[in-house]
Amino acid sequence: MIHRWLEQRRDGVEQPPEEIAAFVAAATARELTDAQIGAWLAFVTVRGMTARETVALTLAMRDSGRVLDWEGIEGPRWDKHSTGGVGDKVSLVLAPLWAALGIRVPMISGRSLGITGGTLDKLESIPGFRTDLEAPRLRAILSEVGCFIVGQSADLAPADRLLYALRDETQTVPSVPLITASILSKKLAEGVEKLVLDVKYGSGAFMKDLAGARVLASSLEAVGGGAGLDVTAMLTPMDEPLGRAVGNALEVAEAEAALRGGGPDDLVDLVVRLSGHGDRARAALRDGSAWERWCAMVLAQGGDPAAPRLGQDALQCEELLADRDGVVARCDAGETGRAAFALGAGRARAGESVHPGVGLVLRRKVGEAVRRGEPLAAVYHAGRGRDEAFARMRSAFVVTDA
Repeated sequence: MIHRWLEQRRDGVEQPPEEIAAFVAAATARELTDAQIGAWLAFVTVRGMTARETVALTLAMRDSGRVLDWEGIEGPRWDKHSTGGVGDKVSLVLAPLWAALGIRVPMISGRSLGITGGTLDKLESIPGFRTDLEAPRLRAILSEVGCFIVGQSADLAPADRLLYALRDETQTVPSVPLITASILSKKLAEGVEKLVLDVKYGSGAFMKDLAGARVLASSLEAVGGGAGLDVTAMLTPMDEPLGRAVGNALEVAEAEAALRGGGPDDLVDLVVRLSGHGDRARAALRDGSAWERWCAMVLAQGGDPAAPRLGQDALQCEELLADRDGVVARCDAGETGRAAFALGAGRARAGESVHPGVGLVLRRKVGEAVRRGEPLAAVYHAGRGRDEAFARMRSAFVVTDA
């Protein structure tokens, strides 16, 4: 059977849904070798998949484990997913905001890898916050608070965990059908009805150009619809970091500022756009209702909203100063992400630890004036990577006359 599966993929022959499902089941049961699975993934990357095949792969990956059931909990169930960026703390604001608007949000998120931050790492900078809760506790939180943010459990889309690890080893991560199935299988296993996707493009994103982001967004919408999920994909730029904070605890503080009715305009504007509720969303951020849901969620997941953030008590803060008068013409997201990574805010491979406190705060963003000797960014470090971070931030900023 495996030889036919491989031959079909190699030759570009469309595989019926039942054969794709059988392949995923055999792979998950470890009845296939890593070489056989890797070859199948490589053939998909080279040959592609039809929309029908990608739907079948997505559903098979969803069904490789448990699908969460929220029967008896009233209200629409929504979730949001970002393809990754620098300073992207939208989920921290959007989940409690949606909950304040009467939407249930069973959000399952991931950890940082490379220069893009991970929602779970940010949340775990809050003392006591747990991202590994059992299903009965999740049901109680969703019913009482309206939202939770946790990590993927071992029995939720286990095929995705296996295939992603092999994709990383076989250089098949960029395949659009495989990306699509990976994202959507987990969201379908959450038991949500609507998914809002933030597909980013630019120097600090996985997709570097708008054309590639459009292809991925179209695939996600088409396959999500084919799998019975209401999917809306939005394209957003990531050439400059989102907001001003980059780093786990620093981003939590900025998200909390937005939930209190403040925060950077670009962050708040994107949250409101993704929320789909315009003026109602802005009102919930201003009147304290979103902040109340955030505090309730943090407490329900074992954290203390008022506690000092982990890892910040022993940090040094140094300012990167402008060497000329002018206007900031560029603050490159990719270089900023690499600077934060050098400080210890990210990880190179799964399983590595991250520093919860280190990172950067941008004192100036694109379009803002600066004078020689004034700060462009604050660098919070614990010694590690300090010189590299400063060099990268020097490269990230371009100050011109106009």
